[in-house]
Amino acid sequence: MSANRFVPASRLDQVRYDIRGPLSQRARELEQAGIDLLRLNIGNPARFGLHAPAALQEAIAANLPKADPYGHELGLESAREALRLDAAARGIALADAEHVFIGNGVSELIDMALRALLESGDEVLLPRPDYPLWSAATRLNGGVPRYYDCPAARGHLPDAGEIDALVTPRTRALVLINPNNPTGAVYPRALLQALVEVARRHGLLLLSDEIYEGIVYDGAQSLPLAGLSGEVPCLSFGGLSKVWRACGYRTGWLLLSGAPRALRPLRDALQLLAALRLCANQMGQWAIAAALGLRGDIGALTAPGGRLHATRAALIEGVAGSEFLELVAPAGAIYGFPAVRRDVLPLFDDQSFALDLLEQEHVLLTPGSGFNVPDSRHLRLTLLPPPEMMCEVLRRIERALARRAEAAIPRYARA
Repeated sequence: MSANRFVPASRLDQVRYDIRGPLSQRARELEQAGIDLLRLNIGNPARFGLHAPAALQEAIAANLPKADPYGHELGLESAREALRLDAAARGIALADAEHVFIGNGVSELIDMALRALLESGDEVLLPRPDYPLWSAATRLNGGVPRYYDCPAARGHLPDAGEIDALVTPRTRALVLINPNNPTGAVYPRALLQALVEVARRHGLLLLSDEIYEGIVYDGAQSLPLAGLSGEVPCLSFGGLSKVWRACGYRTGWLLLSGAPRALRPLRDALQLLAALRLCANQMGQWAIAAALGLRGDIGALTAPGGRLHATRAALIEGVAGSEFLELVAPAGAIYGFPAVRRDVLPLFDDQSFALDLLEQEHVLLTPGSGFNVPDSRHLRLTLLPPPEMMCEVLRRIERALARRAEAAIPRYARA
């Protein structure tokens, strides 16, 4: 039998997910060899002692016997109604609970939405840097990513005029990630309104990834896009993973807002795809109503004195004292995205540096190129560890950068 029969599909050639890629595989090898690592590559709250509220666990335990059978393909009726009411309280008008879909995490729902929407060759406007699942799901469903830049020089915010200029007759959707992963940017109201206008003018579907909604710092405000988009069709993604620290529940949701008649064909297509996978995890869905009743509890972690706020402060202070790094302070989400200064270290490859950092300093993080940024000088670090761990990681990064500078620039040579 020819070995060519087992060659992977060509559509995987441009798909990458460096967050759990070769660096992560090498990290597992090092740990198996007995080496302790500092892992800041994944936003996994419970791994850093930040667990789901007890009320979520209690809701699942109380309803566990009801989780045995298949459920409705859209999701548990009581959970979808709770999500509809929660949306209304946040200024999002949904036609009914039939416009709420529950899935096995936001990742599954992103894939379903793009599968329902795209024909081969259709274009999707994505932020750069992006969360790489968006690029991967676009390609795997026959689409073509077209990136709009969110540079550090602009606070990692996009420009509506630049996005408008990227639209072609094949453009179907505009994706926003707000608060942003990996940069921590939080989009202000005026920018969101300008992006809604781009979508309205060109007849684009808005896809708003809001999994970090509510995780904000120092007075920043994360606004749900659907509360501003009116009749413009908008798909909003949220879930239990981050705000409620329940990644392993694999429970996410998708809200369809905008003109009901325009949304009907897409809603029906999503229901078909949801039915094909039978139903989402039943156990996690029982936690949704309990979670929504605790929507503000993340503030204990993000306000001054809270764990996330303290680790963010350690990152900001550490970068300020660095000889090599610069940072746009994250206004939201659970990541920092510092960059290596070009004037100090002109030649820099983030992939090779990340591997060197892992091998020599035993720190695992994700290089910025893993977020579809060409020629990246960025490194993504999660803010989940305690502040003292962030300080230690920054010390190790500084040592590794000093070695590179010492090898490249004579003035850094040490006696």
